[in-house]
Amino acid sequence: MSVYTRTGDHGKTSLYQGKRVSKANLRIEAIGTVDELNSAIGVALAQVSSIKYQVLSIKKELIKAQNDLFDIGANLANPSSKVSNLEKRAKEFEKEIDKLEKKLPELKNFILPGGSLEGSQLHFARTIARRAERRIVELSEKENVESSIIIYINRLSDLLFMIARFVNQKEKKKEAIWTSR
Repeated sequence: MSVYTRTGDHGKTSLYQGKRVSKANLRIEAIGTVDELNSAIGVALAQVSSIKYQVLSIKKELIKAQNDLFDIGANLANPSSKVSNLEKRAKEFEKEIDKLEKKLPELKNFILPGGSLEGSQLHFARTIARRAERRIVELSEKENVESSIIIYINRLSDLLFMIARFVNQKEKKKEAIWTSR
């Protein structure tokens, strides 16, 4: 099977059931941003997997999130399909966030994204998750979107933030506090 089809050369693409839409369509924008998030998590995984602490649980969680994101993208392409377990996964994220929070200093200020290469990449993935959430919410205001998708993406961004903080702590990178001018 060829990677190129030439069917998208004029700014149109196909949804799951063959319907042709503009590549600027809100649904395509949401799908593309979820795909971008998945790739950013992949880059973060490449960084995090080289770290010697709790690699397995962080790596396992990020890989599970990547699989979830594929399911979400498939559902966004074909809204008649169902995505299962997203609410359950969001609850799992909350438990993981609570565990990480107990291991980190209390947040009393906004922090600047950064720190180690690994932590920075996780912060970057978090910002893409927030953009994916905005695109999905925008789509949901015009078309049907499962509400569990929005909840899941919101909680995933929270988890990425906490993992970034945790990784930076383990890498002995002090969090930079935002100071207003």
